[in-house]
Amino acid sequence: MSLTLPSTPTLTIHGPEQFADWNSAARRAASQTEVDSENASDRWLGVLKHALRHEPYLLEATAGERTVGRLPLCLVKSAIFGRYLVSLPYINSAGVVAESEDVARLLIDGAAQLADQLDVRYLELRHEREIAHPRLTEKNESKVQMRLALPTSAEELWSSFKSKLRSQIRSGEKHGFQVCWGRTELLRDFYSVFSRNMRDLGTPVYSARLFSEILAWFGEAAELCVLRQGARPVAAALLVHHDGITEVPSASSLREFNSLNPNMVMYWNLLTRTIERGQRVFDFGRSSVDSGTYRFKSQWGAQPSPSVWQYYLRQGSIKALRPDNSRFGLAIRIWRRLPVAATRIVGPWLVRGIP
Repeated sequence: MSLTLPSTPTLTIHGPEQFADWNSAARRAASQTEVDSENASDRWLGVLKHALRHEPYLLEATAGERTVGRLPLCLVKSAIFGRYLVSLPYINSAGVVAESEDVARLLIDGAAQLADQLDVRYLELRHEREIAHPRLTEKNESKVQMRLALPTSAEELWSSFKSKLRSQIRSGEKHGFQVCWGRTELLRDFYSVFSRNMRDLGTPVYSARLFSEILAWFGEAAELCVLRQGARPVAAALLVHHDGITEVPSASSLREFNSLNPNMVMYWNLLTRTIERGQRVFDFGRSSVDSGTYRFKSQWGAQPSPSVWQYYLRQGSIKALRPDNSRFGLAIRIWRRLPVAATRIVGPWLVRGIP
């Protein structure tokens, strides 16, 4: 009898030079509708490289000819804020995917060495469960992931809602919003709502190119929803479908229309669209417990699950760029007073350097 012993995992770091030909990969991705977790991380690296000019890295652990672990990373560089290594910017959940704790440690060892080599302030891994490693000495658990397990029909979902929520949706529908689904043809309307809302929140806005690249890289697995009141877009969202889960990375509505409940109508349509596509889970994104957004998501039935962002800290503090840092208070108040057109010019330059 022969016994085959498992190979000792080896680590390979694929750097920016390996991603030089990703434009052709984007064209291939656009023709595919199925996105699993592995090629989703590859696509996000492509998006972030082309839209935000982050340097992509992929740490791959192999045993023999088999991949047993992966860790996608982006180098975020800013003349104002410094250098950071993140898995992954813009994404709520990324980090280490490994078949064993030993492989996870190997990937984190490699990421920490890369952080040293690139001389970043810190390495940030956006995990959903804590991974024990001596280099990961700090963590941020201030937010939770909010996810809703979906039934097989919109009727079942509707019957699960409390009467107040059903009333708000019906009230919004009485105002005759036009619900539009599409891709690049809706990008201008989507961005007009999104950029206005970000200005009102006092937050620098991403460039329209980020969303254009997401649509290109994810193909039919990414789509836009826009609600119009007459000819005017008043609410909009981006959906990304993969692995039985649908995410809504960005969604906004205009404040002056709040009394008409466009946000309620939009989210009802986002959920029914997700069910129609056969997805099992709707991911509302992260929220602080008991915050306004947490309560909004909870009313739809979303349940909290852990969000554990872990750090290998080399310089400074992980709180330096947190939006709740008191030193940003004045900047936020000033930003809210700027013309939207100005924020669309300055915002993308600022936000691309914030991990």
